[in-house]
Amino acid sequence: MRLRIKFKPRNSILVLPYHYNSFIQALIYKHLDGLLAESIHNEGFEEPETKRQLKLFTFSRLIPENKPKIEKKHIAFRGIINLIVSSPHHGFIQSFASNLLMNGRFFLGGESLDVVSVEVEPVPSYRENVIVKALSPITVYSTLMTSDGRKKTYYYNPFESDFGDLIIKNLQRKVRTWLGIEKDGGSIKPYRVSSKDERMVIYKNTVIKGWDGLYELQLPPELLEMAFEAGLGAKNSQGFGCIEVWKGRDKTEA
Repeated sequence: MRLRIKFKPRNSILVLPYHYNSFIQALIYKHLDGLLAESIHNEGFEEPETKRQLKLFTFSRLIPENKPKIEKKHIAFRGIINLIVSSPHHGFIQSFASNLLMNGRFFLGGESLDVVSVEVEPVPSYRENVIVKALSPITVYSTLMTSDGRKKTYYYNPFESDFGDLIIKNLQRKVRTWLGIEKDGGSIKPYRVSSKDERMVIYKNTVIKGWDGLYELQLPPELLEMAFEAGLGAKNSQGFGCIEVWKGRDKTEA
């Protein structure tokens, strides 16, 4: 399930740090029922093969309906702002939606915001071939060991074959964890991606590299649905890998 939340600043303007992913993540956890928030934050869902803990939710960057003012360290938003939150866990989505609607307002970065609407958006109908747009950067990485025994994070770019291969393996882990089944096959390729789409996001003092752009997906139904509900790539619950079907036009985003 996917939610589209529309909200607006109570005092006409919302000013956030340029890197605000942790603010959105905190907002989500705060508006889940207590036991559910604790369970997902502390435990997640255990992947049976590797015992990895997966959160199985993702969210977009903020999508303003008016062009924001971007400064060196801050972004100023005016008017209606959209946020997409998605998860295969219906209880997660229902809890978040009901708490937002019940409160009618929330705080983000210390700023007061009014909820305009909360809408459930269905996962798109299955297509064998679909072009998607990254609503938050897609990040794919491996942890390597250097010659002196130190760990090093290597981030892949969309033009390396490992980028798509690792995304497929990641989706397979998510489906194995959530549905308890194995699904093979599929491909993910850059459709319209350039060096301008590379993004560096600072999340809790850690620099994470990811990529915006358009991607061509050819996936089995279960993997495609998981891609829309839990995101592509890694670090989805930190605000990476949220996607939508590309409609041939771009929206203003920040």
